[in-house]
Amino acid sequence: MKRFLLLVMILIVSVSACKEQASKEIATDQNEKFDTFKEEFLKGLWKQSPGWASYLGLHEYDSILNIETEENRNKLLKSFNEMDAKLQQFKLGNLDDGNKIDYHLIDNTLETGVWYTNTFKGYEWDASGYNIAYQVWGIVNGDYADLETRLEILSALLVNVPAYYDSAIKNLTRPTLEHLELGYNQNQGALSLLGDSLLDSISTSTLNAEKKETLKVRVEASKKAVSNYIAALEQLKVELERGTPKSSRIGKVLFDKKYALENNSRYTAEEIYNKALQEKKHVHKQMIEITKTLWDDYLAGVEKPTDKIVMVKMLIDKIAEKHVAREDFVDEIRRQMPILAAFVTEHDLLTQDPSKPLVVREMPVHMRGVSGASVSAPGPYEKGRDTYYDVTPLDGYSDEEAESFLREYNHYILQILNIHEGIPGHYTQLVYGNQSPSIIKSILANGAMIEGWANYAELMMLEEGYSNSPEMWLMRSKWHLRSVTNTILDYSYHVLNLQKEDAMQLMIAEAFQEKTEAEEKWVRVTLSSAQLSSYFTGFSEIYDLRDEMKALKGDSFNLKEFHEQFLSYGNAPVKYIRELMIK
Repeated sequence: MKRFLLLVMILIVSVSACKEQASKEIATDQNEKFDTFKEEFLKGLWKQSPGWASYLGLHEYDSILNIETEENRNKLLKSFNEMDAKLQQFKLGNLDDGNKIDYHLIDNTLETGVWYTNTFKGYEWDASGYNIAYQVWGIVNGDYADLETRLEILSALLVNVPAYYDSAIKNLTRPTLEHLELGYNQNQGALSLLGDSLLDSISTSTLNAEKKETLKVRVEASKKAVSNYIAALEQLKVELERGTPKSSRIGKVLFDKKYALENNSRYTAEEIYNKALQEKKHVHKQMIEITKTLWDDYLAGVEKPTDKIVMVKMLIDKIAEKHVAREDFVDEIRRQMPILAAFVTEHDLLTQDPSKPLVVREMPVHMRGVSGASVSAPGPYEKGRDTYYDVTPLDGYSDEEAESFLREYNHYILQILNIHEGIPGHYTQLVYGNQSPSIIKSILANGAMIEGWANYAELMMLEEGYSNSPEMWLMRSKWHLRSVTNTILDYSYHVLNLQKEDAMQLMIAEAFQEKTEAEEKWVRVTLSSAQLSSYFTGFSEIYDLRDEMKALKGDSFNLKEFHEQFLSYGNAPVKYIRELMIK
């Protein structure tokens, strides 16, 4: 009997081991097949989005300029549906943790692409969506190949420019005035890229005479096409101003869906909006307490107003008088980068890679008009290249506008901006993102995670003692109110019909922003949707996750380990990173 039972036990263990081995083999097979699928997915994606591929450092598609036609949209939808059918063949349970995130990212990208094409239809109303400047800029100013090779690529691209802009004019059946004006301004940058400097480069190149002449003809045809588009936009503007143009407010149904697709968050659009309203009250309370302690240092003898928010604004206005000179704005940003890097190293907050420097430069002309500062990181296909911190110089501002801008980016807030955009914010996070073993996570980057990290970095640096003063904490609270207010503006404009007068009151009186900053943010909220909510969304999710990990690990919690584990998952949505870190 004992012998029989022993045989049964051996059989059970053997069968169990066989099942486990078979399960492992299935999982291995599924992961290998999924890796092959990802390569196929990306090849199809780049054919549809060559400009995106070039931005990420993959240049084999640079000569392609996709024309927005109904036939091409149908081809795009067909490719999305075919890829989705292949994706659904994989079972999440058989994929490893990294591939599970990649599965979710691809699934979200395909759903987003179909929704944008069938439902959002920006090609019918967003005049700024048509612009060859980004692709031309990448070819003309790239150094991935010699000049002659790049000029031949440019020549092939420019063949389709007339048809591209002809299609654009036909597609704009219900343009918004706001996007029309942006399209007009940014295409002026496209014209400048096709100007004398390019013609000089063609003339001095070693291309043969026939190729030079062909390229010059194509440049002139392209300039004419861009000029015709700009003229068409001018005419459309006149017509729209006479009538009732389409509103740039997208409404609750579209906004809720766009927020869900783009931010990929545990929060809904309405939930993060309500959370932002509560956060505004909380931050106001903190700022009032700090103001009470600093009042006599800056406004001794001045009676405190009964309105506490007015009291805070009076102190902020006084502190904001300390700022860099107009002509030194870009240089001061450049000076602060090594100081921030040294602090991160000394406090052991993150491991940094000195081989990937951050280069501060004036923002290229064709990129201006939406934000004053941003980071342009190398794509996953060109990881060794520099990361640029693009800063809009103040040359185009009047004296009054420049002073207002500099008061907004005063001595304290300029440092917070540099943490956010530079170290250890966007620049540092994107360096880590490009080190991810999965290129999918680098490419299909989640905006809320990226923006959330930059906002989290600001608070974390101050918590760890960077420039630890009441003034800095007050100004960081003011800066944090910006991301909070971004969320309120975003939802209120597109869903609740917020008017400019009320928006300016919110930004200037309640969020303590300067008029120039508020004016620019109003323009931005009319041009974008759901993106302004990403900052507070990502920040909230990351800070919540850190609290969870602290509670789980107790005394063994290590801040550097948390940062590096979090960033090791690449540019993935926080909700998926959370699942893996909690597990």
